[in-house]
Amino acid sequence: MVGVALILLAGAFLFYFFYLGNSSRQVLAQVNDEKVTVEEFNNEIGKLESPLREMNQEEPKEFLESIILKKLLIQEAKKQGLSLPIKTYKDTSKDSKSPEEVLVTEFLKKKFPSPPTVTKEEIKAVYSVYKDKLEGKPLEQVAPILEQLIQEGKQQQAIAGLMQDLRKNANVQIDEIRLKKIASKAPEANTKEDFEKALTSGIPVLVDFGANNCAPCRQLRPILKEVDKEYSGKAKILVIDVYKNQDLAKQHTIMAIPTLVFFDTKGKEAFRHMGVLDKEKIVAKLKEIGMAT
Repeated sequence: MVGVALILLAGAFLFYFFYLGNSSRQVLAQVNDEKVTVEEFNNEIGKLESPLREMNQEEPKEFLESIILKKLLIQEAKKQGLSLPIKTYKDTSKDSKSPEEVLVTEFLKKKFPSPPTVTKEEIKAVYSVYKDKLEGKPLEQVAPILEQLIQEGKQQQAIAGLMQDLRKNANVQIDEIRLKKIASKAPEANTKEDFEKALTSGIPVLVDFGANNCAPCRQLRPILKEVDKEYSGKAKILVIDVYKNQDLAKQHTIMAIPTLVFFDTKGKEAFRHMGVLDKEKIVAKLKEIGMAT
């Protein structure tokens, strides 16, 4: 009996490992009669460049929604009689669209065959709002550009409305537990206590006020890690999440992220920069405010 039980247990384990454990069979979402598997999700997210790839791996639901919407558009296109184009040898270049992207483009062209109508009143209204930013150019000169911008805005609204309707009327089921399991752990940030301690350390401090869901912030992280490693003991490099430390962000008047704030050896603000800053400029500024060489 024990032997039979062990054989059954081993069989169940092998079934899970080779069948259910296979990412091509692990379903993240059911979209009407189609499935989104973990394998498909990983393939799509692998097409993104860093840091967007890592950001979407940490918060995968929004990216999964984009895959779901794409499937819904393809399903609707097929209902309208369109079919996937056959991929040829000419479609192998890096910038070429996939058959699915071509199908979606053709469907949207069919759905919205002509540009939205823009009235003269709409052009005048937009001109009155942005007149100061148009360097005093007369309405007649900028009207064609404003008309195009309004048309693009209206078209985007129409497409967004279509997608909202498709999502609302679709039968979509998401495996929230599995989605949570595939999510990567987000990088940890420093605490308020770390910040206060650093300002009394007697060495220059660089604080990156940012957030994990901010692409420029994530572009900075590798640079800051290099500086932190190379100048360990000579300067302190901190990352403060503005959403988790709103009091600190408010106290230091953080208006945009990322904002790099440099503090001198006495813990007083010496310089700040909004946006990404390259390694050489960061190091130069730290030396300028007292970092030992």
